[in-house]
Amino acid sequence: MPHQQKYRELTKILKECGKIAVAFSGGVDSSLLLYAAVAAVGGENVTAATIHAPFHSTYEIAAAKTLAAGFNCRHLLIKEDELLRDAAFCANPPDRCYLCKKVIFGKLREALQAPKYVAAGGSGANDLQGSCPAEEAPAEIVVVDGSNADDLKDYRPGMRAVRELNVASPLQQAGLTKKEIRLLAREFGLATWDRPSAPCLCSRIPYGSAITEKKLRQVESGEELLRRLGFPEARLRHHENLARIEIPADLIKDFTDEHVLAKVRHQLRELGFQYVTLDLHGFRSGSLNEVL
Repeated sequence: MPHQQKYRELTKILKECGKIAVAFSGGVDSSLLLYAAVAAVGGENVTAATIHAPFHSTYEIAAAKTLAAGFNCRHLLIKEDELLRDAAFCANPPDRCYLCKKVIFGKLREALQAPKYVAAGGSGANDLQGSCPAEEAPAEIVVVDGSNADDLKDYRPGMRAVRELNVASPLQQAGLTKKEIRLLAREFGLATWDRPSAPCLCSRIPYGSAITEKKLRQVESGEELLRRLGFPEARLRHHENLARIEIPADLIKDFTDEHVLAKVRHQLRELGFQYVTLDLHGFRSGSLNEVL
């Protein structure tokens, strides 16, 4: 089925929702979904909801705020700081994403049912502390996420929470793959069409290795360094005192420039890593799932 036909199916699905809350990370999937939702039911019936948790980088949250301001809809920024106090989550089991999504989608639903949004000023955004959100939250609102058809091929324990909490995945229902989503986003002029995927920072820590605030900040700072050095699609995998860097295989030659290596060695040592390695297999999303 051509991607344009799938997009028409997507808008049909969204029109049937009526009022919509889009789980908005600022990535290409949720950006296309938000664009389609506003086009399908009108901005007055759409809320972009962004979760701000410790495992989301400052860079990602700032990007989501900027992007949401460009859509004609309400934007909620919902702060979540409970998961790092949850022993089961911090133990980092293979179903970590299930535990996480169960909490954050629960928070999102609480936010939509609360009596008022707390205005944050500028660009129509709203900061939400705990369960403090909406100016007249709709009685019936459908929560949707940006899961796509490709997610069905990978290990995605979070999808169980999505189903349990009745969160819809319209991109997946329409059969849209990541490649098709990027193609549509480019055709519609969305700035995120070529933005690298940015899963949460916990995905850089191997299963069974405890998740801590310190590790998350080490990963965030390390990947910010890699972006500044010209590697926007990179991962810093946190193996305790060892940092394993993944970059696209065709950029490995650029990475081995002595100037780049010197900066990486010095600054990752400053962050607390004793050993720094480069993964010769190159970048691949979800590489820590390979051990499952």
